[in-house]
Amino acid sequence: MKDDQLTSGRRALLRAAALIGLAATAGCAGAARPATPHPTGSGGAPAAGPPAARALKPSAYRLQPMAGPGPARAARALPRVRKEPILRIRGGGRSMVLTFDDGPDPRYTPHILRTLRRHDVRAMFFVCGEMAVDNKDLLREMADDGHLIGNHTWDHPLLPRLGRAAMREQMERTCDVIEDATGEAPAWFRAPYGAWNRNAFQLGADLGMEPLAWTVDTLDWTEPGAPTIVRRVRAGAGPGVVVLSHDAGGNRSGSVEALRTYLPELLDSGYRITLPSRYAL
Repeated sequence: MKDDQLTSGRRALLRAAALIGLAATAGCAGAARPATPHPTGSGGAPAAGPPAARALKPSAYRLQPMAGPGPARAARALPRVRKEPILRIRGGGRSMVLTFDDGPDPRYTPHILRTLRRHDVRAMFFVCGEMAVDNKDLLREMADDGHLIGNHTWDHPLLPRLGRAAMREQMERTCDVIEDATGEAPAWFRAPYGAWNRNAFQLGADLGMEPLAWTVDTLDWTEPGAPTIVRRVRAGAGPGVVVLSHDAGGNRSGSVEALRTYLPELLDSGYRITLPSRYAL
C-alpha cells in the first residue's frame, strides 16, 4: 500500500472511530507484514512448516491498525447488547488474561500452545475463519487444553465498512468453523482493529457472544523482536489487564520467544493468568 493511500485510509479509519465512539479502545488487532516462513534461530524460534503445509499468503485487507485514545474502563454489569467492549477483567488478586489474535497458524500457534501447556496456563485465541478452516486440528488442541476460542471474523475486515448482512456472514461462518471443530460455539468476539459499531455489538449478541477488547497492546504485529515485546508486557502488567498478542498474520517468532520469557516472570511475580467468565465480569 502506498504512503498516500495509507494516510488517506488512516484518516478514514479515525473518522469512523470518532463516529462510533471508540475512545476507550487502544492498540491494534491486525498485521501489515507478509506471512513468510522464519528459520529456526538460536533461541528456538519456530521454523518454516513442512513443504506439504498450505502456503499462507498476506491478505489485502491487512492495514496498519487504528489506535484510539483514552484509559481502559472497568466492566459493568452486562446488558444483553453491550455498547462498548469489555476492556478489563474483574477478579480477585493479580489476575491477567493473555489473548492471541489472527490464527491459528501452523508455524507459530503450536509453539505458543506448548509454552502455555508447560506452565499450565489457559489463554484466549481469537481466530479468523479463513485460517481456522484449514487448521481445525489446532482448534481442537486449543479446546482440549482448556483455552477459550473466540471469533475474530472470517477474513479480518474493517467491520464499520460492511453492511449488516455481510458482517453477520463474517461472524457466522467463523462460528460454524469453531463449532464444527470443537463442538462448542464461541462465547466471545473481538472486532478486527478494535473497530466496533452498533451492528457489531448487536450481531455478536445475537450469536451468543460477548465483546472483548484489550488493555495492553504488545504491538507484536510490527515485529519489534522478543525483548521489546517482553518489556511492553512487563510495563503493562497489572490486575485485570488483557494482553493482546498475535499468533498469525506475519512473522510471529518474536511473539513466540517473548511468551517463553514473560509468562514465567508473571507467574513468579504472583500474577494469575486466568480466563474471563461472561457471568462474573
